[in-house]
Amino acid sequence: MKARHGMWIGLLWAAMATAQAQVRPEVVASGLENPWAVAFLPGGRFLVTEKPGRLRVVEPDGRLNEALQGLPPIAAGGQGGLLDVVTDSAFASNRTVYFCYSEPDAGGSANSTALAKAQLSTDRTRLENVQVLFSQKPKVASRHHFGCRIVEMPDGTLFMTLGDRFSRKEDAQTLDNHLGKVIRIRKDGKAPADNPFVNRAGALPEIWSYGHRNGQGATLGPDGRFWMHEHGPQGGDEINVPQAGRNHGWPVITYGENYGGGKIGDGLTAKAGMEQPLKYWVPSIAPSGMAFLTSDRYGSGWKGNLFVGSLKFGYLDRMELKDGKVVAEHKLLEDGRARIRDVRQGPDGLLYVLTDAQDGKLVRLQPR
Repeated sequence: MKARHGMWIGLLWAAMATAQAQVRPEVVASGLENPWAVAFLPGGRFLVTEKPGRLRVVEPDGRLNEALQGLPPIAAGGQGGLLDVVTDSAFASNRTVYFCYSEPDAGGSANSTALAKAQLSTDRTRLENVQVLFSQKPKVASRHHFGCRIVEMPDGTLFMTLGDRFSRKEDAQTLDNHLGKVIRIRKDGKAPADNPFVNRAGALPEIWSYGHRNGQGATLGPDGRFWMHEHGPQGGDEINVPQAGRNHGWPVITYGENYGGGKIGDGLTAKAGMEQPLKYWVPSIAPSGMAFLTSDRYGSGWKGNLFVGSLKFGYLDRMELKDGKVVAEHKLLEDGRARIRDVRQGPDGLLYVLTDAQDGKLVRLQPR
């Protein structure tokens, strides 16, 4: 029995080593201060946000350009700052980028998540025609749970995740505010007419789904739907595929517990009328960044896999899915123990990750 157990452990380590060896990390750029998101520009350039409030163009050779001019005021601190950025699907013709950030109120005592759009100047030194499309209501005196991942959908609408701001978790269950919600807006900032709560009295029309905690990963799935993940409290990180008008339960149901222990509310994990997560993690991995691989650059076994970064444990989680369920997980890059903040597939079909550190790095994952 002992020999058989040893053989099983050996096979497990061999399998993990094989998975790890399928990619070779290549540092594209370093010296980024707590980078939060990466988008891709023509000519092999990158657009990277730094949480303290800077947006930089990174050259193909890794050189960091001076921070772009033209950003609106940003309430940087705690979990807040300049967060997600994506380029418009028609960027080649309109040079439009969307970014979200923690927006201060006039007095600087409260803040909320905001979404803006702008044009990148032709010389790539500034943002022009900056327009705030959406501002989360209400503003709260908090440095936590901003959410702030943006996804452009095939119909041209924009989804964005919004955190519950930590101190206002109960508001995630009511529709008269944007706390703990996923919103869907048009590119002019208006709510689409087919949003689920447009004609409901007392509900904000931008809301798509509710009962969320703090979503820091979102992506367009191969099925054409919006996918996201969100931080649980102590345990209970979740992957969800929010559908129109659905209640995802926080803080009434959760697979996590209070920090330091103890149940949240009644300690329920399920309740009628509330959605179950597609997957949950216990203990928490502190997920950030999310991308599906649609290319075959790493072989057919990886195509269609879902990738999520772990801040807590410092690895990239590769998930195999079948019939919309996670059937296997593989830890990549765990030797580096770097906090993975973002993961995206580039135009070259390769995966890129950002590490969250004072000397953060943009890393390209080369197939071996």
